Amino acid sequence: MLKNIVKSTELHLMNEVQFLCFLLEEDGELYATNVFKVREVVHYTDVLTRTEGEDNDVVLGFIDMRGESIPLLDLRRWLYFNPENMINNLNEFSINSDKYLIMICDFSGYTVGLRIHSVKRIIERSWDEVVTGTEYGFQKNGKVVATTKFDDGKIVQVLDVEKMLSELFPSISDPESLNLQTLEKIDSDKIILLAEDSKSITKSMQIILEKLGLRYYTFQNGKELLNYLHTGRDIDEVGAIITDLEMPIVSGFEVLKQVKNNNDLKHIPVIVNTSMSSESNISLAKSLNANAFLTKLKPAELEYELRKVLDKSNINNVTI
Repeated sequence: MLKNIVKSTELHLMNEVQFLCFLLEEDGELYATNVFKVREVVHYTDVLTRTEGEDNDVVLGFIDMRGESIPLLDLRRWLYFNPENMINNLNEFSINSDKYLIMICDFSGYTVGLRIHSVKRIIERSWDEVVTGTEYGFQKNGKVVATTKFDDGKIVQVLDVEKMLSELFPSISDPESLNLQTLEKIDSDKIILLAEDSKSITKSMQIILEKLGLRYYTFQNGKELLNYLHTGRDIDEVGAIITDLEMPIVSGFEVLKQVKNNNDLKHIPVIVNTSMSSESNISLAKSLNANAFLTKLKPAELEYELRKVLDKSNINNVTI
């Protein structure tokens, strides 16, 4: 375990990432997710508690892992799922296998089981080898957040698992479920810089910042945010930076390093807002002088941290 933590720390400091590559059908396209979102991969042989109704949805049912009830999703079905058409019959797109090979994933404060066909292996890449969006032509209705290449040159498609959660469980990203009614405007004219590659999370963050009455600029990755800072424009107007950790090209850790090691920028508070909330990530972010570490999406906690740096006179009035 210690070796794994050291290894993950080294990867972050070198602006690198590990992807678990897998197939959703035999000899099919290659897909991947960040290994730090994967708790374990198991062949599940116990009882599957199926959802009510016909077997045609992305959610297959629930599995029991050491006393924990976890929703099981068919990842291939999700690729063909259309949230605007809730009468989806996705049975024909199911994982075609007699075995239940499941990735148990933890992200954004949720645990889900993702059924896949087979695992290829883990690959290690620099973030500058990861291409944002669909440059290689893979649309998948925005479900592919980035692409990279396997050792043989084959394209690996990195799936936006945060988008998956928001599509399958709309209440997660619904403004009412975010408890926005408890938020109050922050008296500040400062600009918030937000670096986030997930469109669904960006949208939710924009809703939160607007509810707080704050001005903000959004960036799809850390490189875009750093480029903005290095232009020197409006630096005095920047009140805080909110950054994800897992981003193509330049990660949130690299944002932290460059901001906190720059005499002209190190005064800017940096709030990490991520789905990767392991102890190693928290420790590393703190060692790089992050001002706060939050797990997506916690509006009240975000308000608390922003109010501390933007509106200190009201900090005692904030409860979380």
